[in-house]
Amino acid sequence: MDVNSHISAEGDNQDLTEERGRGDFSTEEMARLVYGRQLAEKRRKITEYVQRNPVLHDAGEQAFMTREQKYDDAARKTSEIFRRLEEFGTYPGEESFAHVINEVIGIDGYPLALQHVMFLPALLGQGDEQLKAKYAARAQRGEIIGTYAQTEMGHGTNLRALETTAHYDKKTQEFVINSPTTSSIKWWPGNLGKSSSYAIVAAQLHIDGKSIGPHNFLVQLRCEKTHQPLKGILVGDIGPKISYNTTDNGFLKLDHVRIPREQMLMKHAKVLPDGTYVKPPHAKIGYGAMVHVRSHMIRAQAHMLAMAITIAIRYSAIRRQGEIRNGGGEVKILDYQTQQHRLFPQLARTYAYFFAGAEVVALYQKTLEKIDEGDVTLMTDLHAVTSGMKAVVSFETGNAIEQCRMACGGHGYSAASRFPEIYGVQIGGCTYEGENMVMLLQLARYLMKAADQCQKGQKLSPLLEYLKGKEKKSRLSDAEDREKLVKAFEYVSRSVVFRAHERLAALQKSGMSAEAAWQANAVEMTRASRAHTRLFIAQAFHQKVLSVKTADRKINNVLDQLCALFLNYELLDMSHYLLEDQYMTTKQIGIIRENVYRLLKDLRPNVVSLVDSFEISDRELRSVLGRRDGNVYDNLLKWAQSNPLNKEDVLPGFKTSLQPMMARAREASKL
Repeated sequence: MDVNSHISAEGDNQDLTEERGRGDFSTEEMARLVYGRQLAEKRRKITEYVQRNPVLHDAGEQAFMTREQKYDDAARKTSEIFRRLEEFGTYPGEESFAHVINEVIGIDGYPLALQHVMFLPALLGQGDEQLKAKYAARAQRGEIIGTYAQTEMGHGTNLRALETTAHYDKKTQEFVINSPTTSSIKWWPGNLGKSSSYAIVAAQLHIDGKSIGPHNFLVQLRCEKTHQPLKGILVGDIGPKISYNTTDNGFLKLDHVRIPREQMLMKHAKVLPDGTYVKPPHAKIGYGAMVHVRSHMIRAQAHMLAMAITIAIRYSAIRRQGEIRNGGGEVKILDYQTQQHRLFPQLARTYAYFFAGAEVVALYQKTLEKIDEGDVTLMTDLHAVTSGMKAVVSFETGNAIEQCRMACGGHGYSAASRFPEIYGVQIGGCTYEGENMVMLLQLARYLMKAADQCQKGQKLSPLLEYLKGKEKKSRLSDAEDREKLVKAFEYVSRSVVFRAHERLAALQKSGMSAEAAWQANAVEMTRASRAHTRLFIAQAFHQKVLSVKTADRKINNVLDQLCALFLNYELLDMSHYLLEDQYMTTKQIGIIRENVYRLLKDLRPNVVSLVDSFEISDRELRSVLGRRDGNVYDNLLKWAQSNPLNKEDVLPGFKTSLQPMMARAREASKL
């Protein structure tokens, strides 16, 4: 069977077959809307290619592998992938390449992950032409493996406090890179521990005894021939984590390692041979690698939620439990309103995050084009948007995946479901590339400045024009009016932003210093950042639905229902803000609540088709509960029986410890 077919095959679970028969739109066409036509087609071809080539398949059940076995299998498959790039028709850095990795290796990381996500983007985006000519092509071909080493044992998000130093020696025209304290040791960079031979190292630049601030430097860590660490380099793996254990997150201690001046990334900021420092055109332009990751991680988070919701909805369609009508027989748990209320809003969020993520990537690409033209004006908007989206989407996605797991009952707790790995990998997104609270506060600075500008009648970014709104009362009479629902999001964000701004001003007026007032107002400002970000997502989803022009009206209809569920559900979650200043009445909130219940019922026939539209193959999903054929129970038994613990009926530990203990107890009982 074609893994992407909308039609079920012979031998499939009859409940799932029935569900697919109820779907009334083309899943292939919906996939083109989610991924874009070109990417959707590439994904299908990649899935089919991997299916035909057993050398790309897992060496065994990943849940039963040790860390060493996972790393070895990932390394083997990475080598095979790079031999076949032309056959795949995709290359590192392209969005479709991520699908190759997910199909062949999985979401737990692989030895070159940071090479393509951070090392190369930083090198290409921040390195000068000389540095790029020397290293970029080599990294793209896989001759060298690199990572991005910023986070330290004692410092992460606070870049200005990084302790690693880079002192410029004018006599030799070299930088001396050093880890002066234990807390300055680089800690956490992916692929640093055992895979990378090079790293872009973030360090405090010092010239003539003066600290200039954090800058990036290219440092060789290991010999290219032997892979042994070079002199002055102490490097290794930091040990097991909650998840993501295929990846060798590492530590790095540098002992006065010298590198040529030319190995500072100097596309923007520069150090001339005589030690003269040339400033970059924008203070945050050096954060390019982090912004790159934040821009692209929204769709990656959406994809992990797509995996979780696919598992939960398919399993809910084949799991029968209890009766709704006495004597009516056990029903699918998907037919319970509580199950629908738990899962369908997470399905709507998945689509919302895919579409909003595409908007963020488009803004990132536009910003890069402007920077190349010498225009850095969009950088502030991009930094603010990616900070808020990174924080809100990673947090909400983690909550949503956990809802999916709990919706699957006891079996959701088993590694066979794959929820433990999906959640473990995804939840790291709340911390890496900027801790979420710090990200929200960075967005808050942007919002507080905008509130100042708005009150002074100054020009605002198009993303902030809604702050000029004057609407005090909602005119919502029924929840079918999407424009009025979006207006409600605008009101919430506007009111929370100005409330935080007014409180900040009042605290300062009371005699607090600016810093103390900021700290005392931090919670209110994180609320403002969340509200602003939720508005951005709502607008992106709403605009996507308005822009969709397909011949299939049924696709338009189901997308509209999904968007309506998202808007109503999210507003209900923020209803206290709507009621606080009487923007809405309790009657209007009641309309929104009833509409949520109606939309659960309206979407019910299409939910299996909506998760099928993500076109996640069984090989990529690696979930017994989420199997496309729905044959869960037989395969759950097979999965358990393949557990290495079941190779022997009596385990050695039982023989050597528990059996003698029991024998002693029996003997004692005879006395």
